[in-house]
Amino acid sequence: MTDAQETAADRTLRTTGGAPPDDGGSSEAGAPIPLLEPRDGIPAVIADESSLAAVIADFAAGSGPVAVDAERASGYRYGQRAYLVQLRREGAGTALIDPVACPDLSGLGEALSGVEWVLHAATQDLPCLREIDMVPTRIFDTELAGRLAGFPRVGLGAMVEGVLGYVLEKGHSAVDWSTRPLPEPWLRYAALDVELLVDLRDALEKELERQGKLEWARQEFDAIASAPPAEPRKDPWRRTSGMHKVRRRRQMAVVREMWEARDRIARRRDVSPGKVLSDAAIVEAALALPVNAHALAALTGFGHRMGRRQLEQWQAAVDRARALPDSALPAHGQPVTGPPPPKAWADKDPAAAARLSAARAGVSALAEQLTMPQENLITPDTVRRLCWEPPVTADAESISAALAGYGARAWQVELVTPVLVGALSAAAKVKKA
Repeated sequence: MTDAQETAADRTLRTTGGAPPDDGGSSEAGAPIPLLEPRDGIPAVIADESSLAAVIADFAAGSGPVAVDAERASGYRYGQRAYLVQLRREGAGTALIDPVACPDLSGLGEALSGVEWVLHAATQDLPCLREIDMVPTRIFDTELAGRLAGFPRVGLGAMVEGVLGYVLEKGHSAVDWSTRPLPEPWLRYAALDVELLVDLRDALEKELERQGKLEWARQEFDAIASAPPAEPRKDPWRRTSGMHKVRRRRQMAVVREMWEARDRIARRRDVSPGKVLSDAAIVEAALALPVNAHALAALTGFGHRMGRRQLEQWQAAVDRARALPDSALPAHGQPVTGPPPPKAWADKDPAAAARLSAARAGVSALAEQLTMPQENLITPDTVRRLCWEPPVTADAESISAALAGYGARAWQVELVTPVLVGALSAAAKVKKA
């Protein structure tokens, strides 16, 4: 039994935080108990400035960490904006805030400045929270804590069940949260998502401390909280599903033109791009290179339900691509800024391939020993970069400096450096032999 499994089996960690029933999260038989209602009932949605001001005052006066979650309308609306923000703090209760009706939450963000925010999978919610001026200075990520502690399943439902002994209803995670008014079952689900988040945080903190990993987790949380916003993706059209079928540059130009046209329409209409035109239809048009709207209409994805005006706008995108001079066609691949794909290493640089093989084996063994995923111990990209262009002298000092330069945290550098020094040295000896 792993440390994490022992934790899940330890009833002393299954605290209720005041949630019903009062005698603990698990029944006498040890079965998890469904959590059906928030302990204080479903709060009214905050959708006006006066109500928001009262919530800000309540949460500023509260104590301890604040649980934070956000619901988006992925697959329904354009972008990843928040359509509901949920918070819970000791002394303040639970608040459900409509960021469409109250788009400026900077006052709430300021009131919680310096307070630890507890989120699950923080990197998913922080971008949309940043858009409404809610930016934490300190966080505790319960999903990442679960990974570091070695839990095999780290979804919120699995963690709450395994650690606290309650079952969360997860049936509304993929609904259209831009719907107004929000149905009561959805609001119940949203309130329950923050109901036990601080309790989970407290239990995981104890477990991380028991395993000697709490300082590692703190460094990871600090890195997430201080990370700048992600740079816009270069050539996002290249991520069109099915793009691997598109071989010729002219066809790639069709994908680019149609993707950009679809993106403009989706942004203007505030709908998910996939609801405007599917990726499969874009790829189909790129492969066929139709000469007119009639030919386009015969392709999958452009059937009889599409009006003539729509067909003409998509055909116009195809025509723009067909008219481009060869010099304006997209290149087959984006400029490579890092190492080539590992599968090509054996041919390009056999010594680098040997280093990577040895490094991966060492990192894998250490991760297993520590009971955590390899990618949380050190990112695969960092290992690849180090093995492709290792320091001239592969000693502890130079490898530590290289890892830090790639963004590894101090705890990662300390643990992984000896492993990589040994791996690179072993690979060098094999080469000489």
